[in-house]
Amino acid sequence: MDFKRVFGRPRSLKRAAFHYCSGCGHSIIHRLIAEVIDEMGILGRTIGVPPAGCAVLAYNYLDVDMGEAPHGRGAAVATGLKRILPDRLIFTYQGDGDIAAIGTAETVHAANRGEKITTIFVNNGVYGMTGGQMAPTTILGQETTTTPGGRSDSRDGFPLKLSEMVALSPGVAYVVRTAVTGPKRIMETKRAIRRAFEIQMEGLGFTLVEVLSPCPTNLKLRPPEAWRWVEEKVTQFFPLGVIKDVKRGISPC
Repeated sequence: MDFKRVFGRPRSLKRAAFHYCSGCGHSIIHRLIAEVIDEMGILGRTIGVPPAGCAVLAYNYLDVDMGEAPHGRGAAVATGLKRILPDRLIFTYQGDGDIAAIGTAETVHAANRGEKITTIFVNNGVYGMTGGQMAPTTILGQETTTTPGGRSDSRDGFPLKLSEMVALSPGVAYVVRTAVTGPKRIMETKRAIRRAFEIQMEGLGFTLVEVLSPCPTNLKLRPPEAWRWVEEKVTQFFPLGVIKDVKRGISPC
């Protein structure tokens, strides 16, 4: 009997067990990146840049060259790599506490310069590695270890919509917000990552894929409940969809 293989481990993914908490979206996103790298045939031309946070150990799982960045400095390191190696696919892999707090300046200015890099922005709404404190993207009313009564706009400000901010820059070619809360969303995320990589390799400008991801541990929810939280609550503050795509004439301006 002949068998056809329909599923397997991507070549770009190491044979290593993920350390992430049950229900965390990082492992899913790692695999999607690996699948896209394999399908595009760019394994030997890809360099990842993971700064600090839960994503810092991405180099243990993705079997590509990696250049670890200091906390928040992913876009700066990626800029240097791309400028000296313009034929490579360069991507950063950053959490919300990294990219939207300490790394805001690096990200905004890299986008404004139109650096030809891709940022994978994993938004789980908390500082996951350090104890579940309020992050720039924590939604209003969400309880964290530093907002036990829920985030208040008058005290804590509003959730930071970084994707919408960078999309306003003429140097930005593609910005999209997706999620990994179910099979349909996961496939949308994979297509978004591939499109961002393709646009980067065409040299059109800065690209960013924001991925809404559950953090069951710090939400203090079971994984299915955490996925529903993202789908039903978080998307009210961070709506899904393409924010900017220069090739298709989609722009927030």
